[in-house]
Amino acid sequence: MNFKNNNENTVTGSERRRPTLKTIAEEMGLGITTVSRALKDAPDIGADTKQRVREVAERLGYQPNRAGVRLRTGKTNVVALVLSVEEEVMGFASHLVYGLSEVLSGTPYHLIMTPHFVSGDPLAPIRYIIETGSADGVIISRTEPDDPRVRMLLQHGIPFVTHGRTDMNVAHAWHDFDNERFVVEAVERLKQQGRRRISVLQPPDHLTCYAHVRSGMAIALGDGCREVPLTVTTDSDIAAIRETVLALLKSDDPPDGIVTVFGNGAIAVLSAVRETGLKIGRDIDLICKQPLNVLQWLEPEVTAVNEDIRESGRELAALLLAAIDGAPLETLHSLHPPQWDAAG
Repeated sequence: MNFKNNNENTVTGSERRRPTLKTIAEEMGLGITTVSRALKDAPDIGADTKQRVREVAERLGYQPNRAGVRLRTGKTNVVALVLSVEEEVMGFASHLVYGLSEVLSGTPYHLIMTPHFVSGDPLAPIRYIIETGSADGVIISRTEPDDPRVRMLLQHGIPFVTHGRTDMNVAHAWHDFDNERFVVEAVERLKQQGRRRISVLQPPDHLTCYAHVRSGMAIALGDGCREVPLTVTTDSDIAAIRETVLALLKSDDPPDGIVTVFGNGAIAVLSAVRETGLKIGRDIDLICKQPLNVLQWLEPEVTAVNEDIRESGRELAALLLAAIDGAPLETLHSLHPPQWDAAG
């Protein structure tokens, strides 16, 4: 009995410390209902009252109780970012979260990250979100042409957006970087620099972006220019990428131009080139896509295109909010072209 009373006293003390609608109402001399409606932007509450209530709520550090919000509205006010742990490369994840947060900060939605391993079950985090009802919307990446995660989310009516496209012939929200155009323009630049033997460090073939890279290569090759294949992908261990490129550069048929589609591989390729003693800009040229402007610090002669991951985060957040609000899915997509530096 004594234990129960002590526990109840602790909870009550905790509740007194957490600002509530009653805390705001008592400080302002208003009714709890008035405060609640003011925070909900009710039309029958004056603008001055709404502003004063918001200022007091912010000063006191008031946050709506999520459990109560869910009981009243059926919503969690949570957005889940499902991201593989392998995607934290050159600040990718942190920049994506930054961009998402910039947009979500002005809304009732809170961002949570649900990490998973590429080698694990891709449906596991999606299944958890659906079964627990833990998010109002979902963001996924590393899309496949026929993506089972997309199919599951559509079947359960969960709003979502993909970082990347699918080939499923179904409408869904997506944002992507134009990898096909990047590869076409990269190879054309290499050809203009006199390069004729081109290697590309590309994504694994189960991802949709692999097809975009291959399409770009098919468009750009020709005119005496051919591909020198690489047996590693952007998912390969960074040491394996370095060793494979090093062996290829020392072979009887080395490339004189290399295109890398993601930043982690670019560092490995650059290391391999340096190991051989080849000079970039004279013996070989590298064109790399990176999420963060760092490669030119290591090697000024590298031509790099920055994929603005923060902007991708902002786009993904805006598209997801529109999907949650019921906008037509066939209108919710964006494709960012490569932006080449004027000097590059």
